[in-house]
Amino acid sequence: MELPVMIIIGWIIFPFAGKLAVPTRIMLGLFYLHYLNRTFIFPLRLRTKGKKMPWIIVLSGVFFNLVSGFSLGYYFTHFATYTINWLFDIRFILGVLLFFTGMIINYIADDKLIHLRKPDETHYVIPKGWLFKYISCPNLFGELIEWLGFALLCWNLPALGFFIWTAANLIPRAVSHHEWYQKTFPGYPTERKAVIPFLL
Repeated sequence: MELPVMIIIGWIIFPFAGKLAVPTRIMLGLFYLHYLNRTFIFPLRLRTKGKKMPWIIVLSGVFFNLVSGFSLGYYFTHFATYTINWLFDIRFILGVLLFFTGMIINYIADDKLIHLRKPDETHYVIPKGWLFKYISCPNLFGELIEWLGFALLCWNLPALGFFIWTAANLIPRAVSHHEWYQKTFPGYPTERKAVIPFLL
């Protein structure tokens, strides 16, 4: 369900590829960096076999990616007016720092979750240490930071909309996951929040 966003953005920007400003190319590069990981690298790292996902989740994910991909691609090719000076703007610099901070948090959290169990184990294990000391879903927290950074460094409505839509999806997922942990494991740490340390 991640692949459509790469296809639609690529399809939109292809005729304009030689005309895109350097900041726009960097923004698209960061976007593709995330989705190359989610589409190809992350699934190969997973150890789960035989697990199924409801079609409604798959279809809603495809719909989100198509709408988001189209709006970002159309903006970058028809409305973006970035100059080389944008690379030195505080919004761009802070946004890039947030983007990579979130990406690193997301990757480390995913790695820790993937390696919680041995390859032949199927039981659930409570993650401990690192950011798991404070929140149940550091992987989703990292992704929120990543897309907040992207919205900041792009400073446009489609990128902001992408962040808001992502947050509207990831935060309820994190809360639901957190509540499941609490119900399933009576000794689950009470000081942990769902997705934002000390807050939510």
